[in-house]
Amino acid sequence: MPIPIRAARSNAQRSLVLLTAALTCWAGTVPTALAEDVRSRQWYLDAMKVEQMQEVATGSGVTVAVVDTGVDRGVPELHGRVLSGKVMAGNSANGTDDTNGHGTHMASLIAGTGSGGGIQGVAPGAKILPVKNQSANAFAADEVMGKSIRFAVDHGAKVINISMGAPRSNEDAPFTKRAVDYATSKGKLIFASSGNDGDQGNASDYPANIPGVVGVGAVDSSGTVAKFSTYGPQVALATPGEDIPGRCKDMKAFCRTSGTSPAAALASASAALIWSKHPSWTNNQVLRVMMQTANKPKGKIPSRYIGYGIIRPAQVLLGGKGKPGQADVNPLLEREGATTPDPSPSASKSGGAQPQPSDSNKQASDQQAGKETTADAKSGDSGNTGLWIALGAGAAIVVAAVAVVMVRRRGSQY
Repeated sequence: MPIPIRAARSNAQRSLVLLTAALTCWAGTVPTALAEDVRSRQWYLDAMKVEQMQEVATGSGVTVAVVDTGVDRGVPELHGRVLSGKVMAGNSANGTDDTNGHGTHMASLIAGTGSGGGIQGVAPGAKILPVKNQSANAFAADEVMGKSIRFAVDHGAKVINISMGAPRSNEDAPFTKRAVDYATSKGKLIFASSGNDGDQGNASDYPANIPGVVGVGAVDSSGTVAKFSTYGPQVALATPGEDIPGRCKDMKAFCRTSGTSPAAALASASAALIWSKHPSWTNNQVLRVMMQTANKPKGKIPSRYIGYGIIRPAQVLLGGKGKPGQADVNPLLEREGATTPDPSPSASKSGGAQPQPSDSNKQASDQQAGKETTADAKSGDSGNTGLWIALGAGAAIVVAAVAVVMVRRRGSQY
């Protein structure tokens, strides 16, 4: 039986995510006071120097495919940024129907313009190609994921963001593996969230564990690896993934989320910025400079937790750092000797969970990226969800809510 794709932390059966959230609700549209507060809560924008980078590049000329739950082009910050896309699984007419909200959140983190008090994306000049392979009550399997990647490749996407995953060995995902090979041969970059089970068995997820895919882990505002961030040799880079604001499922209020889903989205957006500034570079060259300029972990490189480091696109766009190198050599496969990462017994068909590291001191030294992290390299969705409280927006009604979702979202924790 095919294992379902999940874009959120799964339960023991890895089929659904039960999220209990404290919700603060407002009626009608988002008030101005809330909008201002949402921007102030996008802490990673200042840390990554996004405003300064956007004076140099905006992502213009780059299409980012968002393989997810669809993207709602009706939210103000995505007006004019979203293409029609395709539905690979589900009952929607096109990729712009998102009944879950997860895909819209990822798209906003990538290309949101901030209009109407919405989310400010890292690459607002980029176009979003929604590829919906998940409905509100069904997950996509290996074959659908493979088709989703191929569609993105054949319809102009240069960057493919997959903030989804399932606990499966890459050897058990033949359709996706072939699609990844196809994408890289066509000069595309694929970023995938590593997963949110770092503190709950650390199951290895595909497609992040497939060679050629850039697996992305999550860090918090201090540059420390998020406890939930799945680790292992499949993690190539890391970005912020904790306390990341986004629209809630109703698309009106804003929610606080944490997870490797937003981390992957921020990585994809960073690649779009760099590529728009250097359109002649190949996928391998863009990835190589991202790896070279990342804030490196202490100790062995690559780290099990943040790979080659925390992404710092400002080093490339503002500092002029990074050497693109060979155009036709994948820097990840080159460094890894083209070996296949399969770090966890839990990724096998038997599904056994891998214990967490017991050496806390060793883990801590590996998880810290250094003093520069907080100032230069903060950026992260696979977690629980809680609404941001609007400061000065009047009285709010706080209620407890239980939601069953099928996205790698962890809300108030990534």
